[in-house]
Amino acid sequence: MTATAGTSQSDSNDLVSSRIIAPWPVIAMMINRSFVSLRRIPVAVIPVLVMPMFFTLAFSGTFEGLTKLPGYPTDNILNWMVPYACVQSAGLGALSVAFSLGRDLEGGFYDRLLMSPAPRWTLPTSGVLWSMLRSLLPLTVTLTIGLLGGMTFPGGPLTPVLLGIAGAGVAGIAALWALGVVYRLKVQSAGGLVQIGLFVVMFLSVGTVPIDLQQGWLPSVARLNPLTPILGLARAGFIGTIEWAEVWPGFVSMGVLGVLFAWFAYRGMRTLDP
Repeated sequence: MTATAGTSQSDSNDLVSSRIIAPWPVIAMMINRSFVSLRRIPVAVIPVLVMPMFFTLAFSGTFEGLTKLPGYPTDNILNWMVPYACVQSAGLGALSVAFSLGRDLEGGFYDRLLMSPAPRWTLPTSGVLWSMLRSLLPLTVTLTIGLLGGMTFPGGPLTPVLLGIAGAGVAGIAALWALGVVYRLKVQSAGGLVQIGLFVVMFLSVGTVPIDLQQGWLPSVARLNPLTPILGLARAGFIGTIEWAEVWPGFVSMGVLGVLFAWFAYRGMRTLDP
């Protein structure tokens, strides 16, 4: 009797393990699905192209006078604002992940995905990787505008590479934040909460004004804001030479935030598939 029970349990485990398929082809198909959706809905591409252009032109024009203040880190406002516009646009790109997940949850399609033999972690991973890949589009648009406007790379060819890493990192972290929120609320309208959270963090950093020129309670908040060192990484090479002391805090901040928000997203996903 014991042997029969053991055999049945072994057969059951073999059946479960045989149903698990390789994760990366599934992730590739999910990313391709997001790409096809973006291509089939041209209106969805407009914010991706217009937002970085708007941020670059609006911020550069509004804050151009700051370059005349003593102690401002650069005399070219584009060198300060273009990295911020890139990072902001990359982060806000996570809204597409939020709306797509909310639509799948409301329509019941996500239940079908949970029934697939792929490992559960492939579902959020595909959203995060898609958000990181999608960040390359606003990065390209914003850098092109900056170069046409006279932006320079004092730090050399490594400068845009570091900006791309910072943008992709913020996009991935923002996507994890979006997944965690939507997993819990299970509606498309949760994207509004995702957007508010992103805007608050971005505007209370050194996005537009350096810490030394901020007043009141803003400098204290900006120093504690985890986005501040990431923006330091993004701006490395734009406002001077690339120094390791300015770069490593950004990598550490992205790593810590990535772990925390990955846990946040995982706990949210467990509410759907305990």
